[in-house]
Amino acid sequence: MLRPDFLFQVANQVASAGWLLLLLAPRWRGTRAVVLSGTLPLLLAAAYVGLIGYQTFAHPAPGAGFGSLAQVAALFREPWALLAGWVHYLCFDLWVGAWETRDAQRRGVPPWALIPCLLATFLLGPLGLLLYSGVRRRYPQQQLSAK
Repeated sequence: MLRPDFLFQVANQVASAGWLLLLLAPRWRGTRAVVLSGTLPLLLAAAYVGLIGYQTFAHPAPGAGFGSLAQVAALFREPWALLAGWVHYLCFDLWVGAWETRDAQRRGVPPWALIPCLLATFLLGPLGLLLYSGVRRRYPQQQLSAK
């Protein structure tokens, strides 16, 4: 039987592999195929759907819901729901990091300017997005020349 602790480790390793590719080899075709294409974030999204479904039907949390902070706290006392919540973070943060990388490549943002944004997105999600939104303002979208 799979345990939440084991699946937590697997999800972290999968997401970490994606982040390493974004940070160390953002232009490599393997990174494009696995992370920038959305494959890895979508794999995490599918895992989230499975986990939240399993938690909802096999391990419902008494008193859980989304109507109050107390209900959310009750939800996250259930390990399967906590794991689903963690995979949710991993999925969305990696998706945002992949978007930042694709957008930075299109705009010509130098790697030295992108890396702090990616690290902040990896560690603190919205802070990295906010930081990158400031960086990208300095690099307007490059226009394709008409022929």
